[in-house]
Amino acid sequence: MRIWKQALVSLAVVAAAGIVWVRSFPEAAAVLERAGIATASVAPGDAAAPAGAAARGAAPVVLGAPVVAARINDFVAAIGDGRAARSVTITPYVAGRVAAVDTASGDFVAAGTTLVRLDSETEEIALDRARLNAADAATALERSRELRKTGAVNQVTLLESELAARQADLAVRDAELALEHRTIAAPFDGWVGIIGVDVGDQVSTETEVATLDDRSRILVDFRIPERFVGQVRIGAPVTARPLALAGGTLTGEVVTLDSRVSPDTRTLRVRASFDNADDTLRAGMAFSITMRFPGDTLAAVDPLAVQWSADGAYVWVSDGGRAKQVPVQIVQRNNDAVLVDATLAPGTMVVTQGVQLLRSGAPFRFEGEPEATADDPATRRPTRG
Repeated sequence: MRIWKQALVSLAVVAAAGIVWVRSFPEAAAVLERAGIATASVAPGDAAAPAGAAARGAAPVVLGAPVVAARINDFVAAIGDGRAARSVTITPYVAGRVAAVDTASGDFVAAGTTLVRLDSETEEIALDRARLNAADAATALERSRELRKTGAVNQVTLLESELAARQADLAVRDAELALEHRTIAAPFDGWVGIIGVDVGDQVSTETEVATLDDRSRILVDFRIPERFVGQVRIGAPVTARPLALAGGTLTGEVVTLDSRVSPDTRTLRVRASFDNADDTLRAGMAFSITMRFPGDTLAAVDPLAVQWSADGAYVWVSDGGRAKQVPVQIVQRNNDAVLVDATLAPGTMVVTQGVQLLRSGAPFRFEGEPEATADDPATRRPTRG
């Protein structure tokens, strides 16, 4: 390729790069102007700024949105383990042989329902004997009282008869309790787990007969960082999602707070309660827990308003009708707004569209604002010395 052709290609590449630079960077126009090169750029598709307006000296028209005050969405996300509102592993009071299983695995039972019965012939005989002895002691006491009226017995004999009668009554209660312990009953309303014994099995006081769960509500234990300890309260709302079930979330509340922060993890254990009226949840399930807390109030701006330079993020505002950059520090991005840490009062208009037309100190106006007159100081270009 000839030298002059290479020069033409190089000039074309440099010109294209210059055009891209001017259109992509807001400060490009100011740099070219300081170099003595006049520019006039219009945002593509911006009907409010016709071509050549900047070149004629008219203040460009841009779109804007007001700054609003918003709170940071501060939240805690954790994984918790579920448990039934009441849960117990049922074991026999005494050792013995299983005589009958009166409830099937998986049944819902009311408090006091018999689950398993042990052999009880010996206890029944002991109860009958105790009742006979109690009746005999009561008869002897009545006779002693009648004889005491005639003086046939002394006071000591009467007291001995009363003592024997009371001891006989206690023996009856003891025999009744021994017989009652041969029956294993549900301590509260709930669902019976898988029964682990059959008729004829020999059981001890450590044998697990069955489990019983009251799962009308599910309790979930989880931990939160200690910096939230002062914000969490009994009754605070909690959102949970069962990891094993697709879709759907549960809404519950905090019911218990631990009494201390763990020095190892610097976290506090919290217990939340969730309704399980449809009986879809089970004890032992894992839950994804979310708790939200009110954060600090910050300025919220439209996402289109945030621009970037070598010094960081900033937004364009109007300072007496002239463009001014206000540095911002992005704290949180939401779907419809960006929360920033900046000196922006609520209601301040920030530029959202047409930022390519702006340069620091140059006049502009927001769409809908009246056009400035020639005598308006905002329209006068600063003179160069």
